[in-house]
Amino acid sequence: MSKEFDVVVIGSGPAGYVAAIRCAQLGFNTACVEQWRAPDDQPVYGGTCLNVGCIPSKALLDTSHKFHEMRHRFADHGIEAGQGAIDVAAMMARKNKVVGQLTQGVAGLFRGNKVTGISGKGRLLGPGRVEVGQPNGEKEEIGAAHVILASGSEPIAIPPTPVDDAFIVDSTGALEFDSVPQKLGVIGAGVIGLELGSVWSRLGSEVTVLEALDDFLPALDRQTAREALKIFTRQGLDIKLGARVEGSRVNKRRKHPVVVSYQDAQDKEKGGKEASFDKLIVAVGRRPVSAGLADPAAGLAIDGRGFVEVDAFCATNLPNVYAVGDLVRGPMLAHKGMEEGVMVAERLAGKKTQVNYALVPSVIYTHPEVAWAGKNEDELKQEGIECATGVFSFAASGRALAAHDTDGMVKLVVEKATDRIAGCQVIGASAADLLQQIVIAMEFGASAEDIALTMFPHPALSEVVHESALAARGHAIHKVNRKR
Repeated sequence: MSKEFDVVVIGSGPAGYVAAIRCAQLGFNTACVEQWRAPDDQPVYGGTCLNVGCIPSKALLDTSHKFHEMRHRFADHGIEAGQGAIDVAAMMARKNKVVGQLTQGVAGLFRGNKVTGISGKGRLLGPGRVEVGQPNGEKEEIGAAHVILASGSEPIAIPPTPVDDAFIVDSTGALEFDSVPQKLGVIGAGVIGLELGSVWSRLGSEVTVLEALDDFLPALDRQTAREALKIFTRQGLDIKLGARVEGSRVNKRRKHPVVVSYQDAQDKEKGGKEASFDKLIVAVGRRPVSAGLADPAAGLAIDGRGFVEVDAFCATNLPNVYAVGDLVRGPMLAHKGMEEGVMVAERLAGKKTQVNYALVPSVIYTHPEVAWAGKNEDELKQEGIECATGVFSFAASGRALAAHDTDGMVKLVVEKATDRIAGCQVIGASAADLLQQIVIAMEFGASAEDIALTMFPHPALSEVVHESALAARGHAIHKVNRKR
């Protein structure tokens, strides 16, 4: 072996690059192996999130939101801007610039923290041994006292709608359209489908979302999910629940070349239906990239769904081999992977760090945003735990009214016996940031009374959180409380 390291990380997505940086900060001689390359053949760090996931999608979401505001909200503020036009090429160029700044930033952090970046495809040969392969077939073996697997995830493909990267695309392809489709189909009403559907809807597409499940956003309780569905429908998304896609075909001679056949469970006649689109986005979820990650002789335990099996501290069945991020159980979220990367690095240094998996915040970055953490009302009822809820609408917020951003609400869920906050769901402007206040409170075991007795600035959106805590105790000031 030509090189030896204390730690070798395979993959430089959020979980991988954070693990590598924290290991280096703790004094470990660390390398990070990444196969991603730019068009100029230079190594690119950041994985899916920075390159074709979280960051580029948020860049497009923000641009499309500004365009939609100009067309539909500016006049209410007395601003005469007309209908304007969207320059898709310029929008994409800005998106690529944002991505470039952040991926170069990771490279700079590697240099600053003395992490050795190694370009190539990493493969675990066994404890302490990693192979790095090059596109030309050359291979190099490097040694490591510890190996952290962080190869991430990829879009799930489904047989009825094979991706052709022209008319039928996955989430990556949906970030590269060169024009606004007149009619856009989206398969999947999850986080990715709603975000991408929102982007192109705001820019002028007629968007239909086909969701196989009968329930909308099942991670939310039904009250909150109904509110979200109402808002998205009002924005123009045609969300068809219980729509099970059976097939697709592309006919370039048609005005809308992609034809999708599906069964609509909401249709009492139960007959097959068809819908035609200019483009179709397949957004039915992601799966771990574990195929080929380890030599079969290494004996790495991988379950039937492709997830590397780990314990509560991300240790695999092999000595000194760990796995983090989308590769392992739990929600496929960048911040969850980052915290796992930090945990593994610090435990290698003898610290007792652990991740609180009960408090992983989830966010859909539509506008308004949808964010949640902890347990919801339905879950507590199923567990037989008596709870109280505090609901407060953005429509009653002075700051939201001034900003013309009144869609949504905060719903705080509290265990009646202890007054401890069990969970929170937010639909509204800056929902992710507002939710984080409650996540911090829950980490410290706060009660609804603790939030109620805390002073919040006025006028601020955060007052909606304050009022929800007051409402949970029947003391809301800026709405009429329900009789209990």
